[in-house]
Amino acid sequence: MKKIIKYVSIFLVIALIIMQFIGPDKNQSGYESVAYFENETKPTPELKEILRSNCYDCHSNQTIYPWYAEIVPVSYWLSHHVDEGKEHFNVSDWEQYSAKKRDHKLEELIEEVEEGEMPLSSYTWIHGNLDTEEKEVLINWANSLRLKYK
Repeated sequence: MKKIIKYVSIFLVIALIIMQFIGPDKNQSGYESVAYFENETKPTPELKEILRSNCYDCHSNQTIYPWYAEIVPVSYWLSHHVDEGKEHFNVSDWEQYSAKKRDHKLEELIEEVEEGEMPLSSYTWIHGNLDTEEKEVLINWANSLRLKYK
């Protein structure tokens, strides 16, 4: 039994070392990926900062990765979060969304922020959470923007 545990342990260590060199693809296409969204929605400088520091990492094609994103298995965990975030709402795809879909995405944004579901608690552990004023700014902006797409 001890030999099996030893061999399994050695295998796992070797697998982790190999995985370290074969990490997931990065989600980094640059600022231009959010340019259309920002030109279309015209966020204030304060709101741009809120979006950039709390939303774009998981909801655009422009993730800014922290140092720990290079460590396996954290890199795969982060990659999964980014993929899932983009699946639900990707501002880099804003140009392809219909007016109805834009309205729906903004409605979901409002719900998630009001309910405290966004940003994710796993994100806020390190990056901090939106304070009450920032939530209010984001929700008011999204509500006023929804009028444009109805």
